Amino acid sequence: MSESQHGAPVERPEPEASDAPMGDQIEPIRIERDVALWCRIHPLGVVVAALMLVSAIATVVGVDYLIGNLAWWHWLCLVALFALSLRLTAIHALRVRLEKITAFTGGLAKYLGWLVFLVSFFNVVTRYTGRYIETDIIIGEMMSFAWMTFAFMFLIGLNYGVRDGINPRIDFWWHAFSNRRKAWLDFIMHVFFFMPFVIVAIRLLWDYSRKGLGMKFSGEWPAGWRVWNSWETAWDAGSLPIGPIKFFTFVGVVLLGLQLLAEIIKTGFVIIGREDLADLQEADEFQRIE
Repeated sequence: MSESQHGAPVERPEPEASDAPMGDQIEPIRIERDVALWCRIHPLGVVVAALMLVSAIATVVGVDYLIGNLAWWHWLCLVALFALSLRLTAIHALRVRLEKITAFTGGLAKYLGWLVFLVSFFNVVTRYTGRYIETDIIIGEMMSFAWMTFAFMFLIGLNYGVRDGINPRIDFWWHAFSNRRKAWLDFIMHVFFFMPFVIVAIRLLWDYSRKGLGMKFSGEWPAGWRVWNSWETAWDAGSLPIGPIKFFTFVGVVLLGLQLLAEIIKTGFVIIGREDLADLQEADEFQRIE
């Protein structure tokens, strides 16, 4: 109690007692505020921001590498990705649309499997039939067509395998990890190893695929509307055009890169604790053979 100016004691209300110390009352609020701040931006945005910073420095310094010579559409894509990273619902919608493309190509690859089987079966039948009738029944054409259908099925379904996680892992070691640790490993491997490989492959296959369709070394295309006459053909019997399948090597890697971007977005959500936006699927229990 303290005395007033007239000397009369004045009672002041004492603060309510609490069993928990003051630090325990403030800490949950501080942690909740930090978590909310961390969840406002997707980890992909941090990577994109760092990439733009490094690219800007390389551009000012002047280097011969791509990092210092990005085209205007490269910058546009990076800015768009960074803007989407600031809105989690928007980048989640992007991932959903990318995986719809993967679902379509994966379903197409399943039907192409039957085509590969039928072509291969016909190839075997004509091979042994030709021995008895002593006649070559388009064996060369069917062998080339069988290889091309198998290659087309593989390229068009490559992204589907990445989405469903059928790539080999050390299951007895990987399975014991938490979802967040798995997400960190996948995020780092995809961003710093897998995605650079895909970008390099896209740059190399761009000219390779166009030359298969008939583009000259000078960069000019043949005149006329009969484009199939300029396609590269197989060297074996039949000389089937292999230009389209060469072009699909480029398309397949692009589809792989799009699904890889979706995987980076998915693992980023797990890292920041937003598994509700990651759409995680429980994998089958691994089997150990002992």
